[in-house]
Amino acid sequence: MSFDREQVLREAAALLTRKATASMDEIAKAAGVSRATLHRYFPGRDALVRALGALGVEQLEERLDAARIEEGDPVEAVRRLIGEAMPVSGFLAFLYGENQLYEVAEIDEGWGRIDERVSALFRRGQEQGFFRYDLSPAWLCEALYALIAASGWCVQDGKVASRDSARMVGELLLGGMLRERS
Repeated sequence: MSFDREQVLREAAALLTRKATASMDEIAKAAGVSRATLHRYFPGRDALVRALGALGVEQLEERLDAARIEEGDPVEAVRRLIGEAMPVSGFLAFLYGENQLYEVAEIDEGWGRIDERVSALFRRGQEQGFFRYDLSPAWLCEALYALIAASGWCVQDGKVASRDSARMVGELLLGGMLRERS
């Protein structure tokens, strides 16, 4: 039986999204591999979480590409980004809470690329007069990430229907950042 690293990471992410404190035994079981096999490829939880961080960066960059945030109306680009991010919101919520990921250079670089693209969207919206100038692009990025993570947690806990989550995130974020038009 061959080891499918990406499939194991996806199964680990799915479990850790629902249960962030899952043990390596639980992760191995969810991934359909033995604990020994899991440890052979990921010698500990830190190694697994770092691999998940790299996967998260990859997935979010794919979502940014799919949302085409560099194109068109900035408000609609934000809505597209939120819509694209929602299917991985639970995984992003897990990553958002894993602060040890921020000590890994390649993951930091990946988040830096993501931050720059999303910040550029917010700057473009400010330059075109759509978004408030008193809210920095860096703050808007963090607010977006926090709302997506919170949405992921709410969906997991059954507090919000997944079909409503993108609309709710969009309404709250955009409602606070849009400039009043005269």
